[in-house]
Amino acid sequence: MARMYSRKKGKSGSHRPANADVKWVTHKPEEVEAIAVRLGKEGKTQAEIGTILRDQYGIPSVRAVTKKKMGSILREKGIKNELPEEMLNLLKNAVKLRSHLDNNKHDRYSKRGLELTESKIRRLAKYYKSRNVIPESWKYDLEKAKLLVK
Repeated sequence: MARMYSRKKGKSGSHRPANADVKWVTHKPEEVEAIAVRLGKEGKTQAEIGTILRDQYGIPSVRAVTKKKMGSILREKGIKNELPEEMLNLLKNAVKLRSHLDNNKHDRYSKRGLELTESKIRRLAKYYKSRNVIPESWKYDLEKAKLLVK
C-alpha cells in the first residue's frame, strides 16, 4: 500500500505464518496471562510485553496460545492506559521532533514531519473520540503531550 503523503510504497516486512498452531509451546494459557499481567503492572506497553514473551519465553503469539488479544487480557485485569499505544507513540514522536526543531530552526524536512505527525494525531483522536476510547474533551496540546510522554 502506498504512503499517505509520499508516492512511495512501503517496505515489505515479515509475515506471520498462516498456520497458527503452536503445539510446541509448553506454557499454559493461564501462565501466559499471568506473565502478561505482571509485565503490564510493571508499566510495559503491549508491544514490549509481546516482544518479551517472544524472546524470553518462546511464545510466538499471545493470541495463538490464549485465544485472546493482549489488550483484552490487560483490560480484564484492570490494567488500562489512558491513551492507546498508537497515540502515545505518535505523541512521543511529536515531542521529539519539537525538541529537535528548537535546536535546529531551519530544518524544513523535520518541520514537515512534525506537521504530518500532528495531523495524524488529530485524525486518530477524531477516530478514538467517535469510538469513546478517549474523552470527547481531549485535545492535542504539546505541553500536555510532554507530560504524558515522560
